[in-house]
Amino acid sequence: MIVCSCNVLSDHDVRAAVTAGGAPTRNAKQVYGCLGCSAECGRCARTIKAIIDEALGPCAKACCTGCPHGFSHAANEDEPAAEFALAAY
Repeated sequence: MIVCSCNVLSDHDVRAAVTAGGAPTRNAKQVYGCLGCSAECGRCARTIKAIIDEALGPCAKACCTGCPHGFSHAANEDEPAAEFALAAY
């Protein structure tokens, strides 16, 4: 299904951007950047956020050490995992 008609992005495109390797994609702005485009009208931001939340599941609010969606943790693994807020674009 097309979720962004301005950039012709499908829900599959958004899921692929969220689950791709590297730094985690946690908001609409990052999804657009990952897919090589930018927000136009912004009407799709809520839908993109919902897809991100669904794709990341329990990791949507915070990732723990060893999570495939998390940033690689610094040398000290005793530090608590960083929490990442989901911001709608």
